[in-house]
Amino acid sequence: MRILLAPMEGLLDHLLRDTLTQVSGAAEAGSGIDACVTEFIRITSALLPADRFYRVVPELRIGGRTPAGVPVRVQFLGSDPVCMAENAARAASLGALGIDLNFGCPTKLVNRHGGGAALLRDPVLMRTIVRAVRDAVPAGIPVTAKMRLGYDSTDRALECAEALAAGGAAEIVVHARTRTDGYRPPAYWEWIARIREHVSIPVIANGEIWTVDDAHRCLAVSGCDALMLGRGAVANPALALMIRGERDAGYSWPEMWPMLRQFWAAIELHVPARFRHGRLKQWLLHLGRYYPEARSQFDRIRRVVRPEEIRRALFADRTG
Repeated sequence: MRILLAPMEGLLDHLLRDTLTQVSGAAEAGSGIDACVTEFIRITSALLPADRFYRVVPELRIGGRTPAGVPVRVQFLGSDPVCMAENAARAASLGALGIDLNFGCPTKLVNRHGGGAALLRDPVLMRTIVRAVRDAVPAGIPVTAKMRLGYDSTDRALECAEALAAGGAAEIVVHARTRTDGYRPPAYWEWIARIREHVSIPVIANGEIWTVDDAHRCLAVSGCDALMLGRGAVANPALALMIRGERDAGYSWPEMWPMLRQFWAAIELHVPARFRHGRLKQWLLHLGRYYPEARSQFDRIRRVVRPEEIRRALFADRTG
């Protein structure tokens, strides 16, 4: 089984990727997360400078992997095949180990500009984008894609998946909801099975996988042998190991505390002061799904903005 860590705009950046892949273990160790996909880099009409890639994907400076050794794919969002291809080629020249294409972002701003899930209304353009990117990067670098089941219906789900395969995608991650569904449960895993039977390339299941039981049911219904975890892994950092049978339960709160300290230290090093409080509170809110202690810690700093006050409130002289 392969388990990938999902791209989550505004949340799963390189700092949290580093934290989650370190606690989950690198693929070389035989457990945890096998690969990560970055937050999308928006492509409009320009060839982006190298600094832009390094800002979103600093892992490019260390061989395209997280510090724990987990490979990272660079995700692009856009609708101009030529510009997407040019930027993919640049990412490859900077050391990207894989290029992923976003056909699933549901946000109104992105969709108004013809990107993300809006492209699911135009399978021909989807195929053209994938083919342009595939032709632009070296053969040894995989080009993959992530899609939803459709924009406002599943009517063209099979056609879209077929377009991605025909364009040269090495594999497809299917988020088993339409753009209209957003993130509301349920996820329609049975549609992943239909897509998997329709295309000849590997399909990875994604959507509403919060527990080990969810994972097993998703694998059974979809017929897939690979999963992509998003919010479930953010809320329960041990989820990948639990799915693999490497742990019987999630991390205890004393085990989580060093991870939070590590994450905060990375935030202080890399994030401007005015944004630091939001990054920590965001993860605490997600952790609160499983950890009442996380909810309590969030309540302690709910109205705190200054980094030094957060440090005093949560981390000063605390070891667990």
